[in-house]
Amino acid sequence: MAKLAFLGMGVMGAPMAGHLKAAGHDVTVFNRTAAKAQAWADRHGGAWADTPRQAAAGAEFVMACVGNDDDLRQVCLGPEGAFAGMSPKAVFVDHTTVSAAVTRELAQTAQAAGVGYVDAPISGGQAGAENGQLSVMCGGTAEDFGRVAPVIDAYAKICRLLGDVGAGQITKMCNQIAIAGLVQALSESLAFAKKSGLDIANVVEVISQGAAGSWQMNNRHKTMDQGHFEHGFAVDWMRKDLAICLAAADEVGASLPVTALIDQFYKDVQRMGGGRWDTSSLIARLV
Repeated sequence: MAKLAFLGMGVMGAPMAGHLKAAGHDVTVFNRTAAKAQAWADRHGGAWADTPRQAAAGAEFVMACVGNDDDLRQVCLGPEGAFAGMSPKAVFVDHTTVSAAVTRELAQTAQAAGVGYVDAPISGGQAGAENGQLSVMCGGTAEDFGRVAPVIDAYAKICRLLGDVGAGQITKMCNQIAIAGLVQALSESLAFAKKSGLDIANVVEVISQGAAGSWQMNNRHKTMDQGHFEHGFAVDWMRKDLAICLAAADEVGASLPVTALIDQFYKDVQRMGGGRWDTSSLIARLV
């Protein structure tokens, strides 16, 4: 069992840290709103710290799951950042979805201090975090990955090394590109069925058994039909991720015309007041 720190007690980080504690690890948590860290410690019996540096002191592994590039820099850098408290040979594991550029920047800073760095963005949403069934996409050295993979297993259904530092974030971008296109297609399909006077449950029962079937169709068609969009990953966060995708595509010369269009559709949802709705809310533009 390892001594760990976990930075970020949001809807993803708090249950992930809980799985680590349940697996028997010694876990100290940090959150910018200290009350959330205190609440986690009260619930799980772990410890909490006032700063990332204090949380990271003496830890073999430091996990982070925060909001964006700037949030990640804040918890890593500076006199009270995690890097200032980490011992040489410790490994920093970033579960945040951020740009590959900030990943490489922070990895260089960590490595200069003798600290390992694995970018490990996640997919599976709040339910996946709560159930310990996340997909974890990693970039880093084989040595660092080999050390941290058994720890990540506490909340992962699959955890793979995809390449050097940054490869995890690029893979997460592939994930978001695929999801965006799929949700838009599903939204159009369900809206078309509804306006054509068909029963959506019957339609989905039939088409889900063939090539059109997907996790989104099986798990979201009912709530999309009902206009209920309170199921985790928010439109505001999806737009953040798609901006990362589009910027990275420009860097490598990739064309993402459908992704760019769906990003604007999510912008429409934001204008409708749906910034905190989940990503299946694309259908709200069509019905």
